[in-house]
Amino acid sequence: MGRNTRKRRSPLAVRAIAASAALAVAGGGLVWANFYASAGESKSKPNATLAAAQVATIACPDVGQKLTNVPRQARAGVAKELALLDRQITEAYKRLAETRQAQSRDAGFVNNAILGPLKAKRSATIDRIGINIRRVGGQVPQGMAQLATCQSKTDQAQTNAGGAQQGGQQQGGQQQGGQQQGGQQQGGQQGNNGQAQGQGGNGPVAGDFININQVQPNGGPKGVNGNGLAANGNGGSRGTFTTNCGNNKNEIRNSDNVIVAPGVSNGAQHQHDYVGNQSNNAFASDQQLANAQTSCQNQGDKSSYFWPVIRIQDGTQDIDQGKPGGGQDKNVGKIVEPNQVQLKFVGNKRGPVVAMPQALRIITGDAKAFVNGLGNANTNWSCTGFENRVVTDKYPICPQGSSVVRTSFFQSCWDGKNIDSANHRTHVSFVKGDGSCANGFKAIPQLQVRLVYSVPAPQIQNGQVKNAYAVDSFPENLHKPITDHNDFINFFNQNTMNKMVNCINNGQNCQ
Repeated sequence: MGRNTRKRRSPLAVRAIAASAALAVAGGGLVWANFYASAGESKSKPNATLAAAQVATIACPDVGQKLTNVPRQARAGVAKELALLDRQITEAYKRLAETRQAQSRDAGFVNNAILGPLKAKRSATIDRIGINIRRVGGQVPQGMAQLATCQSKTDQAQTNAGGAQQGGQQQGGQQQGGQQQGGQQQGGQQGNNGQAQGQGGNGPVAGDFININQVQPNGGPKGVNGNGLAANGNGGSRGTFTTNCGNNKNEIRNSDNVIVAPGVSNGAQHQHDYVGNQSNNAFASDQQLANAQTSCQNQGDKSSYFWPVIRIQDGTQDIDQGKPGGGQDKNVGKIVEPNQVQLKFVGNKRGPVVAMPQALRIITGDAKAFVNGLGNANTNWSCTGFENRVVTDKYPICPQGSSVVRTSFFQSCWDGKNIDSANHRTHVSFVKGDGSCANGFKAIPQLQVRLVYSVPAPQIQNGQVKNAYAVDSFPENLHKPITDHNDFINFFNQNTMNKMVNCINNGQNCQ
């Protein structure tokens, strides 16, 4: 955000300028943080904002997604530096949230006191990433130094939801059959005072919800860009393989991510539910995972299935209140386990599938989609009884007797060589619209995860949300529904994997 060079400003204008935001730099992600704003200046002034309440973010390029070719020997060191970048952004986010008064008094405060120091820290960390890569003979992508710069942007959902709801029809804030009562936000976070709603002060907001009855039928869950329905259509490999691994009654949870941040405690900064493999944490080796216990009924499946938990923000807290991954990272409320977990592998509509290699890692969706953009986003939210109506950027408000459903379809094309890639993306891909795999990739069984939750319907009135539910997220991503994601590490033994492939290719339904 640049300074307004005019010498005369009203106090009202100063506060407005402090809340203004610029678009993210090219190729970068956005990281959301809180800015205070009062009434604004005229539309002709570039730094003005007319909204009475806005929430803004620091826009930081996602360095990890730019690193598509990191030598294997350097990946552990690079992963630790990438996790440090995440922590630096979180620290800047918290600084923003704690300095609203200073921001309202000084239009240059954010630039000088937060964005400037953040750039310096990021520059040093990015330099160390380059050293790690060059040390083992790798090549550092051009333009890495430019990825240190962060800017800011506003949250349109918060702006839209900041005022009164008009007849319950504002997008994302529909009322349900006259059942909305009170609607006062827990924790004293008001929708019209410039703060992000949500018990932790950083979301979700009323604009993040929509009554499922207001959604038109749209065909049900899909993969990225509408693709990903691997076994849809005639012919091909039409069988299925279902594995029953429970719904995490053992309450195996942590805020690590052994795929993205191996060797880093709290590398995800949000809690995951785990089913299947019972030894998944940031420090687990492939050998440890292969020899671990499993919650799956089929003991030949020691795969790890994990996703961010859902919490109800009803004023209650969980055991991680104030701890990393929990309250310390703005994830507050009571964790609710899914009532149902359905793990099903399906085939390819064009032809047979091949076996997945052991320890293959796949991430579908993007935990930072709210700040990175939608390139890797893959969300499907719905309600039981309404699963032909799916929303991707809203949490559904389900009618009485209906439960929240979140569905993830995984990539089902594999490069035939690698169990992972430097950015955890390029070794797998979604099928094309006709079901084929591009770039010589091989079709593998597609994992489809369906999670069902019984949560009280959030109540929305006058731009306020009560009893919100939300997925855990990086604190700067404000618990947006678009950040939902799902993770899988294959540890089927060879006999069980062969059974899966044969069942799918022969058109059988097995478990």
